[in-house]
Amino acid sequence: MRFIATCKMGVESLTSLELKKLGINVLAVEDARVIFEGGFDEMAAACLWLRTAERVLLEVSVFKATTFEELFEGVKRIDWRQYLRRDSFIHVTGKSAKSTLFSVSDCQSIAKKAIVESLRSSYHTQILPETGNRVIIEIGLLRDVVTVALDCCGAGLSRRGYRTYNVDAPIAETLGAAIVMLSRYKPDIPLYDPMCGSGTMPIEAAMIAANIAPGINRTFAAESWHFLETFRFRIAREAARDSIKPQASLPPIYGSDIDARCIDLCKRHAKKAGVMLNWAVKPLSEFSPVHDGFGIIACNPPYGERLMDKKHVEKLYKEMHAKFEAHPNLSRNIITSNPDFEKVYGKADKRRNLTNGGMRCTLYSYFAKKDL
Repeated sequence: MRFIATCKMGVESLTSLELKKLGINVLAVEDARVIFEGGFDEMAAACLWLRTAERVLLEVSVFKATTFEELFEGVKRIDWRQYLRRDSFIHVTGKSAKSTLFSVSDCQSIAKKAIVESLRSSYHTQILPETGNRVIIEIGLLRDVVTVALDCCGAGLSRRGYRTYNVDAPIAETLGAAIVMLSRYKPDIPLYDPMCGSGTMPIEAAMIAANIAPGINRTFAAESWHFLETFRFRIAREAARDSIKPQASLPPIYGSDIDARCIDLCKRHAKKAGVMLNWAVKPLSEFSPVHDGFGIIACNPPYGERLMDKKHVEKLYKEMHAKFEAHPNLSRNIITSNPDFEKVYGKADKRRNLTNGGMRCTLYSYFAKKDL
């Protein structure tokens, strides 16, 4: 079977690498998605372990359509009895880019009608009560090519289950993990987030250090599919639990914030995630590395679009520069949507375009004096 791991633009290589480390065969790496193949065991492993992907989809059919009639007939041709029972609750989602059929709502409606007509014919009935388990079907159009897929996840993979309370402008868990990985973090390297907010990046780093599967404490839509054996996810979870590294001592991961309420939330989130970290209430002006030698700063400062005005943001960036550059053995990895960031902070050694909450962002990386 073919599966699609969707991801944010800019992290496709990370998602592909994650799949390969799971022993899964990657077929193609495309914009905002990675195509892979395997069976239901590989699907369950991908759902549980992918840190940077947004969703896992089971590809059902691919065809070209430039008219609603072609879309209807293409969806209707699929043998939906393989995937849906007579009483399945059919939930159709959609997206369209660079396609003749650009109205997502119309495409969803036509696809739903095609699925219903196909099921009525297959089950020899006019009544489809839709009282059973929900099955999410995605209709995706890109350059007039339709991809019909089953959503294996339900809630997106960023919903790890540990972040039940939020602060303003939180960073998605999947993006937080991607930034940690892009910083070249390893479990024995100190990592600092001096503006940690709800604690996403320190917690994601700690989960990597402890080898905790990000999806271990949640359920997935595929678990209710009637054609999937229930033991698939059970076995995957058991293997994931067995692979967790016991935390004998606190890892060298430090999260701090000027807001005491944020640190209180961080502690709650870390407890739910199953990790223990070093948290502190302190302003950026008091930042100082705890360890000598190489370390990593990864942070998501206010952008100026939602939390602070431009004047205060520029003042913050200047303070960050003064504090961070005083420690040349620390690499600095800063994500922001502010296009003038480098004008205030200084020219980065490397940039990567990303998105956060629908906003275009850039991850600015400044290498340590004694880099890895």
